[in-house]
Amino acid sequence: MNILSANDAAALDAGAHTLQLANDANPLELQLDGVQRIELHFPKFTDGRAYSQAFLLRRRLGFAGEIRATGDVLIDQLVQMQRTGFSSAVLRADQDIGFAKRQFDRFAGFYQGDAVHVNPFFKEAA
Repeated sequence: MNILSANDAAALDAGAHTLQLANDANPLELQLDGVQRIELHFPKFTDGRAYSQAFLLRRRLGFAGEIRATGDVLIDQLVQMQRTGFSSAVLRADQDIGFAKRQFDRFAGFYQGDAVHVNPFFKEAA
């Protein structure tokens, strides 16, 4: 997962075909032709609707472009974001990027399948 500060994200945004999706929008109703990035917004870290949207975009619609988390994004959310289909996240200004990257080392494997690795661990190991 690519973890960005707000300044980094602004510098990288030039020229991308981006779709910003509202939290109450149904991803299954989208026209994704030509879209390279979809931004899903977390108005509060306790609002998890964007997790469902990301999962639908990856698993049901097969969207292969970038799915970016924006808004009230905390370090604690990053591993679950990656598992539900996010490929990048713009951290809230008070979050430490170095510490955020270490979260993925702390949780290196999972028994269950997810949006990225569909098969559960026991299917992979067999």
